[in-house]
Amino acid sequence: MSNAYKIPKVLPTTVVGSYPKFPEAKKALKLYEKGEISEEEFEQLIKEAIRKAVEDQIEAGIDIISDGEQRREDMEVYFAERLEGFVVGNNPEDWVRIFDNVHYRKPIVVGKIAWKGPMTLTDWKYATEFSQGRPVKAIITGPYTMADWAFDNYYGDKRELIIDLAKALQKELKILYEAGARFLQVDEPALSTHPYKDDIEIAKEALSIVFSGMEDAKKIVHICHGRVEKLFPDILDYPVDQFDLEFVNNNFKLLEAIKEYDYASSGKELGYGVIDIHSKKVETKDFIKNAIYRVLEIMPPEKVYVKPDCGLKILGDRDIAFKKMKVMVEATKEVRKELGYDES
Repeated sequence: MSNAYKIPKVLPTTVVGSYPKFPEAKKALKLYEKGEISEEEFEQLIKEAIRKAVEDQIEAGIDIISDGEQRREDMEVYFAERLEGFVVGNNPEDWVRIFDNVHYRKPIVVGKIAWKGPMTLTDWKYATEFSQGRPVKAIITGPYTMADWAFDNYYGDKRELIIDLAKALQKELKILYEAGARFLQVDEPALSTHPYKDDIEIAKEALSIVFSGMEDAKKIVHICHGRVEKLFPDILDYPVDQFDLEFVNNNFKLLEAIKEYDYASSGKELGYGVIDIHSKKVETKDFIKNAIYRVLEIMPPEKVYVKPDCGLKILGDRDIAFKKMKVMVEATKEVRKELGYDES
């Protein structure tokens, strides 16, 4: 890896995590499941897809990148298949809709949850080889979402299941941290669909476990879908540095909660979604600039990270995903310059 990349002091750009699957990744996942390629052939194809995802992000100018999650079937099943205590069905009734037309095979908890070994480390390390010094986010699905999106046939107690998941996932995040990851992101999209006091408190307890022992890392929680505004103001005392939230998908109404609950005074950073991942229409530079100036009426620019609403995988089109990232970076650079922060 080359020398550390200089992240802009204000309005750095980033991604949420996933990127449209490259043909190599699609082929690898399909053939490996059928047993038609070797482990070595599978790894070669996945690595090629990761390299391309990283190169796209760098070419677009993204400051803090991801591995594109090319190996992951989806954000739930991938981890369930690699943790002790889950089984994943393949019957038609096992497929469940998350949102829009996105479905996944709902895992079943059949025993005590435990970490068996690294699940994301190989791809994170590989992505750093091509990152040209840019930090690569380490991204995992959070314990609350893992529990909520599974059938529980073992615990019979939601909190107990979530806490055991938190303990297992802490081991995963810690090994990434020990490898050098300093941007640690936990995805909790399910939390906004249950904005109740008890659930918010359980998730808080779980996140304090997941991030334990990694105090000097940037601790990020991504939340999307559902009623994110209903989580305020309770989540503002979560043990995290940044909330990564969607704004375009709710027509920027979430800005009202950011202002009403004085998010800026919490000292937390804001991952600010300016790209619609549900639309294949590429945003204009003016749209993104206007969006950024709206949040800057409420938040200081050094606390705002500019990014898409959610993972770009949903777009399903690499060319569109790349164009959206590129215009996002160009618009953000212009805003920085107009604010007097040009660092070229």
